[in-house]
Amino acid sequence: MTDAAELRRRTQEFLAAHPPASTDRLEFLRARFDAGLAWVHFPEGLGGLGAPRTLQAVVDAELEAAGAPDNDPRRIGIGLGMAAPTILHYGTEEQKRTYLRPLWTGEEVWCQLFSEPGAGSDLAALGTRAVREGDDWVVNGQKVWTSSAHVARWAILIARTDPDVPKHRGITYFLCDMTDPGVEVRPLRQITGEAEFNEVFLTDVRIPDSRRLGEIGDGWRVAQTTLNNERVAIGGMRLPREGGMIGPVSATWRERPELRTHDLHQRLLKVWVDAEVARLTGERLRQQLAAGHPGPEGAGMKLGFARLAQEISGLEVELRGEEGLLYDDWTMRRPQQVDFTGRDAGYRYLRAKGNSIEGGTSEVLLNIVAERVLGLPAEPRTDKDVAWKDLAR
Repeated sequence: MTDAAELRRRTQEFLAAHPPASTDRLEFLRARFDAGLAWVHFPEGLGGLGAPRTLQAVVDAELEAAGAPDNDPRRIGIGLGMAAPTILHYGTEEQKRTYLRPLWTGEEVWCQLFSEPGAGSDLAALGTRAVREGDDWVVNGQKVWTSSAHVARWAILIARTDPDVPKHRGITYFLCDMTDPGVEVRPLRQITGEAEFNEVFLTDVRIPDSRRLGEIGDGWRVAQTTLNNERVAIGGMRLPREGGMIGPVSATWRERPELRTHDLHQRLLKVWVDAEVARLTGERLRQQLAAGHPGPEGAGMKLGFARLAQEISGLEVELRGEEGLLYDDWTMRRPQQVDFTGRDAGYRYLRAKGNSIEGGTSEVLLNIVAERVLGLPAEPRTDKDVAWKDLAR
């Protein structure tokens, strides 16, 4: 299945058999997955047809023209952008068939249990422990900055299974049921007033070995697949021209001529060009990914995204003057997703501060770009060959 015309015909036949106007939304999405039109580059039987990734645009165009419902990708972004490619790459056949369909249809939301209070930027230093007891693993520890944990059914989790080896080698990757006993989710109220992030406490949580992803002790390598996909998902999202953060400030400039100054005009021109360059670079990166898995290039995209979002949101607040200091609502809420363009300038300015932390801090990503993209010498590391249990904490 590599021909665009054939794929277009198959999509049209699917639409004829499942008219969007008269088919229940969830049933439509399930049928789309079963027809291989969910993500066409996935294998047959897992929502795809084994076709080139670039042909997904053919399917999406036909479905959009017919008014078909989507799977609300922003709400389930962690599942789509991080969990799914990792499960596809490392999961057993049973795991793939169990988790991928409800993940894609949005029936089950996923979250990511990686960062910890004492191991944020240095993720490999994580201390959450998983101890084998028969066919189960008993997990104890704390995770933090967990987006969507309050609505998630499943989580991708890394935990330390061997403290006697260096930190990168004693980690194992699991799929955690967020409804299991011992999983406690607490809100983290942010500078925006919302609590889209959470801290998660794991107390004697029992995870069957059948929900282990990859080999025991190989969790760091498995996690790299997740992290590389995460950076592409954050920094390389598909946007139209003037999509994302640049849209509202451009609209304000056009609609409010009384706010304009020469200095603001020059700054707006610069960030507008930067936003367009980032958009086109993201498109090129996605085309390169069609031939393989994400690499360290995604770190560069995510770096640029964070810098640009903060620069644009700061410019928007200045452009609006006194209005930019207003804030619409400080109510404590626990939203299902981040809405950058649906709120006011003050929200965008405050929320963008987190962009240089989430998905890998900008400092860590600079190291990745330097070492893995540019080939510069690695920073000296004195803990590479030291057992985790012997590290200073």
